Amino acid sequence: MIDSLPHLALIIQKAIGKANRENAPSSGDMRRWAQAALQGGDAEVTVRLVGATEGRELNRDFRSKDYATNVLTFVYGEGGGMPDEDGDAPLAGDLVLCVPVVVREAAEQGKPLAAHFAHLIVHGMLHLQGYDHEDSDEAEEMEALETRILAELGYPDPYAERSA
Repeated sequence: MIDSLPHLALIIQKAIGKANRENAPSSGDMRRWAQAALQGGDAEVTVRLVGATEGRELNRDFRSKDYATNVLTFVYGEGGGMPDEDGDAPLAGDLVLCVPVVVREAAEQGKPLAAHFAHLIVHGMLHLQGYDHEDSDEAEEMEALETRILAELGYPDPYAERSA
């Protein structure tokens, strides 16, 4: 039943030029992928698609890594959104995807572009919800969840190539 799904307030920003826009997923696809990864309560999320320059600046400024990366996740406190009628604040945060990096990685890995974008949005949404991959147990749990969500969305296991 649709009413039982957590509410996702999603803002999509496309801070990219024409060439990157042609490779960007649709807003509807990004909404579907983010909603599928929402595990618990409501969320307020901004997905920002950026080019290489902004991707590099953000990665350098917030992670001290001077290169553009595929996805960055920014969480705004625990339940950092606007409180609902019960006083509970939804999850709040940003996902920043660097379009040229995602396009390059998909080509290098032989993956359909949509599948790679879906994986990175699911991955980022799980990070927003506290999932991590800092140790092998956390990584195993997060990867299994990603694989299940992506399968439900009709995409192959993004980690299958490792064991093949």
